Amino acid sequence: MKLKITLIKSPNHRIANQQANLVALGLGKTGTSVVKEDCKEIKGMINKVSHLVKVEQIAD
Repeated sequence: MKLKITLIKSPNHRIANQQANLVALGLGKTGTSVVKEDCKEIKGMINKVSHLVKVEQIAD
């Protein structure tokens, strides 16, 4: 299973850990999307920035 992660809120004026998680996920500008494998590491990163992103499951 894969996850489509979309940045829906601006990362400006957020704490450094949240900004670092967004960079590690590959999200830069608002409205950008990435597709990642569904694993516990990615879910942990999403959990830290859940208020900034929208997550959709994509079947393989």
